[in-house]
Amino acid sequence: MKTMTAWDAPIRVFGVPFFEEKRIFERVPAALREKLPSLAFLGRRTPGGRVGFRTDAPTFTVRATIENLGHDIGMGIFGSSSVAVAIGDHRNARYTALAYPADYTIHTFETTVNKSADMEEVTLWLPRNKIITDLVLEFPDDARVEAPTPYSVGPVMFYGSSITEGGCPAGPMNSYEAMLSRWLDMDFYNFGFSGSAKGELEMADYLATIPFTAFVYDYDHNAPDPAHLAATHEPFFLRMREHFPDMPILMMSKPDFENDDHAAQRRDIIRKTYENAKDRGDQNVWFIDGETFFGNEDRELCTVDRCHPNDLGFYRMAKTIRPVLEDMLKQVAKFPKV
Repeated sequence: MKTMTAWDAPIRVFGVPFFEEKRIFERVPAALREKLPSLAFLGRRTPGGRVGFRTDAPTFTVRATIENLGHDIGMGIFGSSSVAVAIGDHRNARYTALAYPADYTIHTFETTVNKSADMEEVTLWLPRNKIITDLVLEFPDDARVEAPTPYSVGPVMFYGSSITEGGCPAGPMNSYEAMLSRWLDMDFYNFGFSGSAKGELEMADYLATIPFTAFVYDYDHNAPDPAHLAATHEPFFLRMREHFPDMPILMMSKPDFENDDHAAQRRDIIRKTYENAKDRGDQNVWFIDGETFFGNEDRELCTVDRCHPNDLGFYRMAKTIRPVLEDMLKQVAKFPKV
């Protein structure tokens, strides 16, 4: 049996900024976490992170170690604390296995995966809530392990609330970004922060250091009130425009429209940022009204708590976002790479 880790070539980590340089699973560096204390913990977990490789091993073992334990009020262990295993090319990957802790006292957990002896793509989807400290893979001695196939498009950066971060589907492959990633063969970064995305300009400046090709933001859930959103939303957009003059940018409002007396006011603030950009001649900006995400039929079935989407809610969000994102990505080829 031969052993490899997420740090060993040709295995590659996607969705974790500067992993190859820093060799650490984190989204936000320590210096920025000091400036934005609410990210002290959230900035170290890596929702949307993926570990990729290709192998002809008919069986292999995935063993993960997490630093933090604890319950999530809206998600069980499968959704919050586990590593999902998908096999097959990005667009057609089949959900094959789940490595998960048996209870909330276990730091290290594993699963053994069975597949064909063909050379196949493998993607490990990291947990939404946990800080990964180690990820070990065991293969038969004669198995070949090769670099993963690159994604066709992206990466796309998503910035926003706990909904953006992936609360609360049944598993890590069921967030709306994960669905879009599979449908579009798209790499992405998940910069959702539960209760802690406030449109800070420091975050905009940090995002500008990460290479990506399109930007989606919807942090209005985390704005304490409409006044905060009005004071930060357009300045955040304008700061991003300073860094990325031509990048496609999508603004969205939150999906749980019925659960907030100020939802329409918040939506109008976001739409005003969009309209102002269009009035200035910006042709690379898009807007989605969050009230449209869940559709008109059985809207009440789309969340776990009248706020955070379940699998159905995320599916409907992804279906609504897909054509807009496809339109945005068509623009990417027109501009120099970041």
